Amino acid sequence: MIVVMKPDATQEQINHVVALVHEYGLKDHVICGTDRTVIACLGDKRAVDKGAIENAPMVEKIVPILAPYKMASLEVKKDKTQILIGPERFPLGGTKIGVIAGPCAVESRQQILQTARQAKAAGCIGLRGGAFKPRSSPYSFQGLGKEGLKLLAEAREETQLAVVTEVIGLEQVDEVAEMADVIQIGARNMQHFPLLEAVGKSQKPVLLKRGMSATLDEFLLAAEYIINAGNPNVILCERGIRTFESYVRNTLPLAIIPALRERTHLPVVIDPSHGTGHAYMVPSMCLAAVAAGADGLILECHPDPERAASDGAQSVTPDLLKELMKKIQKVALAVDRQA
Repeated sequence: MIVVMKPDATQEQINHVVALVHEYGLKDHVICGTDRTVIACLGDKRAVDKGAIENAPMVEKIVPILAPYKMASLEVKKDKTQILIGPERFPLGGTKIGVIAGPCAVESRQQILQTARQAKAAGCIGLRGGAFKPRSSPYSFQGLGKEGLKLLAEAREETQLAVVTEVIGLEQVDEVAEMADVIQIGARNMQHFPLLEAVGKSQKPVLLKRGMSATLDEFLLAAEYIINAGNPNVILCERGIRTFESYVRNTLPLAIIPALRERTHLPVVIDPSHGTGHAYMVPSMCLAAVAAGADGLILECHPDPERAASDGAQSVTPDLLKELMKKIQKVALAVDRQA
């Protein structure tokens, strides 16, 4: 349930309600809106005397939360969440469309610095790149590990792009959180609940990718794990789901964008690279995602896709990225956004 305070409630009155919530054994989450404060109450509410809390000074009303996900729900927070990422503090979830680009994997210093410079020149706000790579085959390139993290940090230092990189195990959370601006949880780990709780304690923004067979509710409940652990800065990323189709690597369901808009305040980013598996499809899906209301895009870009260590087939070139950014700007303006 949520406790809605009256617009003129003081901090002392808010603290009083929080104390009452704690007395009932519930966990509080205070959300300060533009004109009033809302207190979300999490836990077993069967023993709660709602009338007692409603009688507290400056409480306007108590509203039950119907969705299984609580903190991620629009019932709790009506305003869209904006998450500031990177050295330049880009507000992802605002009116501007944020584009994150980079290779699937960090392969060398020259490769990642060249890509970062070209992504920055094209107008991107973030650099993606895997230091640790979860691969389907144990014989595939697994990434450079800690050395890859150092190279990403060097690229950020030069370009001021926000670094987005994946964590694949509990033992990596601290070192990735120290080096990255946004921690990525991959599709394979969307329901790795101990890992979700660990990144929830890190306080770094988390880009959560939807599992390839996950429902929308399961996706939002995974986000709830992170928020419930103490980290409200969750970015939802649709990267395609597994279907019977073979002309794409995954099927990219762009209908999830308006569906999420009806259910959550969290920013939504689309990954058209994994969502299609083919570089020639990426530009069209980027434009469609922006038109449908996405807050951002994360796509794979490589200076030499033919020789990429992984995912070369779905990686656009820097030249194509530059031209694509111009088109994204036009579509963004058409739907009252900016890029």
